[in-house]
Amino acid sequence: MRRYLMCRPTHFAVTYRINPWMDPTAPYDNALAVRQWETLRQTFLDLGHTVELIDPLPGLPDMVFAANGATVVDGRVLAVQFRDAERADEAPAYAAWFREHGFDVTEPKHTNEGEGDILLAGDILLAGTGFRTSHASHAETQEVLRRPVITLQLVDPAYYHLDTALCVLDDTNVAYLPSAFSPGSQAVLRQLYPHAIIANEEDAAVLGLNAVSDGRTVVLPVQATHLADSLKAAGYQTVGVDVSELRKAGGGPKCCTLEVR
Repeated sequence: MRRYLMCRPTHFAVTYRINPWMDPTAPYDNALAVRQWETLRQTFLDLGHTVELIDPLPGLPDMVFAANGATVVDGRVLAVQFRDAERADEAPAYAAWFREHGFDVTEPKHTNEGEGDILLAGDILLAGTGFRTSHASHAETQEVLRRPVITLQLVDPAYYHLDTALCVLDDTNVAYLPSAFSPGSQAVLRQLYPHAIIANEEDAAVLGLNAVSDGRTVVLPVQATHLADSLKAAGYQTVGVDVSELRKAGGGPKCCTLEVR
């Protein structure tokens, strides 16, 4: 069973554009976003996981995307430094939550956006770069979290965080979209994960890879039907959830979910 930190989208809005999914001129429905998020939270509870909550702060519409708040491994917390000024004030709020709950928190020297770009996969950390998290932060991540770091270069602006293009399924396998990565990173992924589940463009276009796996059950956007079928064929259980309103800001189930290890 897993322990997750989430943030209710009380102040969710799409009022600026910092990724290709966001359109401030398009309508959004805060109440619907809250209902979809509540269903996601209840899904985790129904699966037996623990969900803790951080208080949402006014003026921070993206704070719902808790995965970007930190990276937590073995009780060590690497805090975050956002690329964009619109999200900067989320960083101290998440760091404060972890300090208040007794964690050892290290402030970063380089830009990193938490589990958006740093994913624990067994004994290693997969670390994305190219759009948000700086390459320099990967060495810092290795020093703070004391796990080997594998750098993966993202090349498609639509998949600006690693967790939009790759999902860690368990300690030994992943699902990913090859075209989101540079040729060298694709080769690394093929070597590390010869039996990986390959998503198609339709899966990725509904943020199907922005999924949460406990090693047995994968919670993913209900619209990612091809990926769900592939996961079931590989022996995983799947639970589809609709977080389409949050997708208007570029987020899915994983973006809303920070694992507390």
